[in-house]
Amino acid sequence: MSYIRNVLQPGETIRYQGSVHWVLYLPAIGLAFVSVAIAAVSSIMSWPYGWISAAACLLLGLLLAVRAWFIRWMTEIAVTDRRVIYARGFIQRHSVEVHMDKIESVDVDQTVFGRLLDYGDVTIHGTGTTLEPLRAVDRPIEFRNQVTAS
Repeated sequence: MSYIRNVLQPGETIRYQGSVHWVLYLPAIGLAFVSVAIAAVSSIMSWPYGWISAAACLLLGLLLAVRAWFIRWMTEIAVTDRRVIYARGFIQRHSVEVHMDKIESVDVDQTVFGRLLDYGDVTIHGTGTTLEPLRAVDRPIEFRNQVTAS
């Protein structure tokens, strides 16, 4: 059962539930392409150890893909009618909850690539504290709109 479902108060409803964007998989995808390119070039040029380099790149890409999947699986972001909840981690859980009446502003930072793929970093400024930036949030504008629409 998810962390967010466990911490909901009686009568509290989830307005928005998000996650980290799939862009975390891009390094793994890039290494898979590099692996295929190395294998193709080494077969054309008769490079005897090219398959070892291709296999090493593919293995590293697989490890990065598993890491990205794990990060997406273990990161939960939600906006309820009362608060914003952010939780990440598996064995060591890090969670932050900010009540809606304590939120002063929400900043969204997107690169050009982030605007094209609809992801970005979101920073929530509260009274007295600032939540650390939530990195690579999927649909950050919708997330911000849900937080500020109270």
